[in-house]
Amino acid sequence: MSESSQSEPVGVILAVDRDRFAEVLEAARRAGLTVTGEQPVLGTLSGTIAEDRIPVLKAVAGVNSVDRDRIIRLPPPDSPLQ
Repeated sequence: MSESSQSEPVGVILAVDRDRFAEVLEAARRAGLTVTGEQPVLGTLSGTIAEDRIPVLKAVAGVNSVDRDRIIRLPPPDSPLQ
């Protein structure tokens, strides 16, 4: 019986081995990644995962890096905050 994760999900972007993309994708899902984007030609995956599962995700063979997804919100062009 597996324990459920206690930490909040965070957005991540993974750089993966393009030659093993399908294999890495399935292994990342088993590690807990909820996939929201797949770019096999670029060798990237995006998704969400419990923060305490990131080390498990980094240990997946074929995962080159795991970075937190950053959302940058720019003010609209007519905003006084330019």
